[in-house]
Amino acid sequence: MDYAFREITPDDDEKIVSIIRKNLEAYSLNIPGTAYFDEGLDHLSTCYGKDDEGYYVLECDGQVVGGIGFAKFPFMDDTAELQKIYLDDPVKGKGLGYRMIKFVENKMKEAGFKRSYLETHDNLQAAIHIYEKSGYTEIDKPAETGHSSMNRFFIKDL
Repeated sequence: MDYAFREITPDDDEKIVSIIRKNLEAYSLNIPGTAYFDEGLDHLSTCYGKDDEGYYVLECDGQVVGGIGFAKFPFMDDTAELQKIYLDDPVKGKGLGYRMIKFVENKMKEAGFKRSYLETHDNLQAAIHIYEKSGYTEIDKPAETGHSSMNRFFIKDL
């Protein structure tokens, strides 16, 4: 199988929102205060694209199987937030989460960021495991967060 990253396009919006919502529903996180209800989720391709942010889809044999993004985290200096990392069920367990994180961390560095921040939830134990194995350290909840229902917070020096 051939996996490749590329920037999201409007043609990807429907597939990636389906992957995101399906994942959140599976872990009972289709609740207010999560990405499930983010303004613009149905049109992610229009929400990213500046020099200090980006959203990328992961393709396998020409089919979108996941996505990951980043954007400036305005509440911490020189910090980008790792955002909306999701994989379709058939490709989970193949180490792709690690590849996605590494890929977007390189994009963060290219954009000049020195740290990566992320928010997650106790329900997402597999994701938490990947974050910890990728070098992220848990921190106390920052005063400002992007999603009010998230209850675990991590940071990593890039």
